[in-house]
Parts: sequence; structure tokens; C-alpha cells
Amino acid sequence: MSSIEKTADKYDAVRKDLIKIFPKEDYDDGSLAPVMLRLAWHASGTYDRHEKNGGSDGATMRFKTEAEDGANAGLDVARAALEPVKAKHPWISYADLWTLAGCTAVEHMGGPRINWTPGRRDKNSEADCPPVGRLPDGALGKSHVLDVFVGRLGFSVQETVALIGAHTVGRCHANRSGFEGPWTTTPTRFSNQFFKQLLNNQWVEKKWDGPRQFVDAEDGELMMLPTDMALLEEPFRPYVELYAKNKDKFFEDFAAAFLKLIELGVAKRGKL
Repeated sequence: MSSIEKTADKYDAVRKDLIKIFPKEDYDDGSLAPVMLRLAWHASGTYDRHEKNGGSDGATMRFKTEAEDGANAGLDVARAALEPVKAKHPWISYADLWTLAGCTAVEHMGGPRINWTPGRRDKNSEADCPPVGRLPDGALGKSHVLDVFVGRLGFSVQETVALIGAHTVGRCHANRSGFEGPWTTTPTRFSNQFFKQLLNNQWVEKKWDGPRQFVDAEDGELMMLPTDMALLEEPFRPYVELYAKNKDKFFEDFAAAFLKLIELGVAKRGKL
């Protein structure tokens, strides 16, 4: 067996142990998979292509500054759930573990396989944390989405829409982000339902004491953030319409964009 094959076997063993921890009856919709995707996303989305810092390399959410960023509320659940996997496989870095967990979660929920590779290293100082406030703010609109995704992270408009399509799984919690509710009726299944719901439902502002968000006019069970609603505007809308019609294209583009996201700022990558 070659060294590459041995390495692949090691990471396959980690994947298998990750899948074992995803089911959790007393958490949200019975699965930790959506919050694992969010952990990988948020650990990576702090990258700044101008400053050349932040991103998944370093796993700096282990430190108080980043862990207590309001945008990361609730991710302590995901990090804690991964500790037994880390203990069983102490050789893997947290930075690799968190991103591998997100990729494995996508596939576990029926989404595309993401061609994840190792090579991230953990940083060991609070001083290595990126500035707080870099993650997308769901309460804002079109200009914010363009500033963060295109301006700072360096994605195209199409990649931006694909990445926000991660909202096809999971839900918001009023005691964490301030927002409340799921985006789709299948919050543990990775699909193109986010785009279908966004286009086909009538959305109205939610009447409540919380932050501005939207709910479906029919029964108020589903929700959209202001940043989601911004995707109905130019230059995003053509890609929303494309992905609503073509799940395979969404899967293809999401897999490529998410791989790019989790590799931003990663200096040295392994091979599998």
C-alpha cells in the first residue's frame, strides 16, 4: 500500500467517526450535520484577501476572541461534539477536523462530495484570531453581500449565490443569532430547496420584537434573512433561478465554491 493510500485510509476512518456523531435526537431536527457545515463555513469565512489573514488555517475559533463573536453563537455545540473524534484521532489538526466535518456533513445530508484535502495547521495564540466582524451579517443587504463575498473573500457573483445556498439546511435560533426558524421544510437534507422556496413563496416581514427577517405568507413556518432576500436582486437573481431549476448545477458549483472557501489562506495542502 502506498503512503498516499495509507493517508487516505486515515482520513476515511475520521469520516466514519464523524458520521457516527451526526445523529442527535435532542438537537434541532435530530442532526448535528447542519451545524457542522456552519462551523466549517464560519471558521473559513473570516479570510481577508487584502490582509492575507483569517480563514480555516489555524482553527482560531478555539480562542475566546473568535469563539465569542456573536456570529459564532451556538457553534460551541459543534466544537464540543467533535472533541471525542479529535481524542480518537489526535494526529489530525482542529483546522483539518472542522473543515472535514463540514464537507462530510454536506455529503451525509445528500449533497455533493467535496474534494477536501488536509494540510491545515493549528495556531496557538489568541493574537492569531482575525478581527471580529468579518463574517456576513444576515441583517444587511445587497451591498454587504457584495462587499464580503466579492470584495473581501474574492468570490464571483455566481460563487456567492452557491455558497449562500448552504441555507438549504439548518435553522436560526432567536437565542443565538437573534433570527428564528428554518429556511426549508427539509432542514437536514442538502438540496436546492432554498432557491425554490426563495423564488416561489411570497415573503412578508415577520411581526415580532426580534431583528428584521421574512416569513412565508402562507403559514409563517419558513424564514429568510435580509441577505437571502437580496439574492432576488441583480446581479444575483439569474443564478438563483438557475439553481432552482437545476439541482445538479447547484451541487457542482457549491462543491467547487465551498472547497475554495475552506482553502482560503491555507499555505500548505496535503494530497489524498
